[in-house]
Amino acid sequence: MLRQYELVERVKSYDPTADEEALNRAYVFAMKMHTAQKRESGDPYISHPVEVAGILTDYRLDAATIITALLHDTVEDTPASYADIKLLFGEDVANLVEGVTKLSKVQIQSEASKQAENFRKLVLAMSQDIRVLLIKLADRLHNMRTLHFCKSPEKRKRIATETMEIYVPLAERIGMEQMKNELEDLAFQTIHPEAYESIKTRLDFLREQGKDNIKKIITALKADLKENGIKGDVSGREKRPYSIWRKMQKQNIPFEQICDIMAFRIIVSTLEDCYKVLGVIHTKYPMIPGRYKDYISTPKPNGYRSIHTGVLGPTKHRIEIQIRTKEMHEVAELGLAAHWQYKQGVHRDGKQYRWLRDLLDLLNHAQDPNEFLEHTKIAMYQDQVFCFTPKGDLITLPKGATALDFAYAVHSRIGDSCIGVKINGRISPVRTILQNGDQVDIMTSKSQHPSPEWERFAVTARAKSCIRRYLRAQKREQFIELGRQMFANMSRENDIPWSDKSLEPFLADFKQNTIDDLLAAVGEGLIPFTEVFRKIHPEHKLRLKKAISIFKKSRKPLTENDTKTPIKGLIPGISLSYAKCCHPIVGDAITGIVTTGKGITIHTKDCDVLKKFKDEPERWLDVEWNRELMKDKRLPVRIKLSLSDRPGALTEVLNILARYNSNVENLNTLDRSGDWTDVNMDISVLDTNQLDSILNDLNSLKIVSNAHRLKL
Repeated sequence: MLRQYELVERVKSYDPTADEEALNRAYVFAMKMHTAQKRESGDPYISHPVEVAGILTDYRLDAATIITALLHDTVEDTPASYADIKLLFGEDVANLVEGVTKLSKVQIQSEASKQAENFRKLVLAMSQDIRVLLIKLADRLHNMRTLHFCKSPEKRKRIATETMEIYVPLAERIGMEQMKNELEDLAFQTIHPEAYESIKTRLDFLREQGKDNIKKIITALKADLKENGIKGDVSGREKRPYSIWRKMQKQNIPFEQICDIMAFRIIVSTLEDCYKVLGVIHTKYPMIPGRYKDYISTPKPNGYRSIHTGVLGPTKHRIEIQIRTKEMHEVAELGLAAHWQYKQGVHRDGKQYRWLRDLLDLLNHAQDPNEFLEHTKIAMYQDQVFCFTPKGDLITLPKGATALDFAYAVHSRIGDSCIGVKINGRISPVRTILQNGDQVDIMTSKSQHPSPEWERFAVTARAKSCIRRYLRAQKREQFIELGRQMFANMSRENDIPWSDKSLEPFLADFKQNTIDDLLAAVGEGLIPFTEVFRKIHPEHKLRLKKAISIFKKSRKPLTENDTKTPIKGLIPGISLSYAKCCHPIVGDAITGIVTTGKGITIHTKDCDVLKKFKDEPERWLDVEWNRELMKDKRLPVRIKLSLSDRPGALTEVLNILARYNSNVENLNTLDRSGDWTDVNMDISVLDTNQLDSILNDLNSLKIVSNAHRLKL
């Protein structure tokens, strides 16, 4: 553990103006507060905040950040309060401590939900001051270094997995390569211990075997630079265990086939020298196709700049070479911390923090923490492709992103109204996967809106979030209108005056903020309609049997909108599903049931499940098939038949179905009785007439006994 004077000296070595007295006070205060506490390792608890502070001095962070690191557990784990910290160390440090304080152990049902909620809070905190993230990363790094002291294997694996999924990509996003690499290897060691040990053993062996080769390559590269009058430092580094394992998994190759486990770095003084070195390397050594990447002309989103190339090097081995300036190297290793932004009082700049603004946008519009966490993993943890607008603006997207993702990256309104794209001047579908260097021109229309289908091929978190946001808003409008119709029908048939404003006095009773909120909740089935109606008119007793007949007779005259939906009597676009208990098909007498969270579910009128709703007339809707719209559409229906247990029997059944262009969507073999086997089949049909024809033909076969429609 760092001693008090050692920590202070570290800070003063890179920031002579740091408040030495405040650093000393923070060290003593933290030691006093944690004096009786121990870690799982048995070490005094104070060792943890001191080591976290020490990690941050490696990144040369300002004194306020170091002080916060020393104090970051005091508010939650000791009697110290926010007011105490503010009084002793000032508001800036107090706010940082409050932002970094370990998240309270909220009672959430699942571990996944807890992780999602904690991460949501972390994003909110770091949006106020990015130093919160730096301290949390250092906190996680020290906890990972000491994770082996944790006695529970399940807990160790959970913490390591969270580190890999959340903290590693966050470290990468702010360019802290050293921290990202160490977190990856520590997490990998815990999640896949056998793979880690195997790779480490092989690396140790190769390191011993290849010592001379490494020296030869470094010597040769230095000679190449000197021969061309270029000053630069050359160093070799071994690829990390996790990096090697990831390559083995991605390319599905064994360890023996990985030729470039050593990477070499050339650091020069100027940008021009970077390209001079590249020319020298490519002139002298054969380049390996597909291994050249120029992150200087197109930097990574986290600010990383460097040239990468793969060549057949001086010893005829495949090697990777990275070329960069000293400033680029510092940014690559230290990331955000390399900019000294806090000493200068600058907290954020536009481009570097766009990803954080995108996270906040996702947070504001995600329906729940789990959805936010899902989006965030997509947003942070993918390789990039670089594409351009017609004006030449660079848009960075994850690998595999589509033109639709590009549209949403430009602006949410552009994405919502996208009707097509031109990629490199050629008209292409919006689902087209983009390649590096593509120029994308988005075509829009005011009449276009997101489709549920878009979510299936959108890749980026931003696009998925915007599509879901629109569809949720659209579904809400449908539920509002459905709720309004239910009130209007009941009021009209019972001669009771009603308007939307009738609901206003009762919003608090049902914990709703607006009239639309209450209408939507009723339309969605979250709040029973009769409960609201009786609250408004306590003097009026609804007769349930009459109410049911009301909903069956209250059909409005057919409107133009009815011709646009497969079911007449519904609002166009309302969420619609067909009950799997009775499998309704065209020709069946049907009814609609308002189903919680799903919109309208269509049942056959003789479905036994409807008995459950006999006392909930507000959920019944009188509907019928729109035969014109459904004339060429098939729906699944379940049939049961006894099939002779002889070769070719099933083929004869399938031949009959083929004559009617009926597909078998599911087949389940049931009991065998003697020479007969009971079979359930889900087949697609146009209507009840076609089903009757199919059943007649099946029953005419000698190999079939008793083919009939089946309902649960």
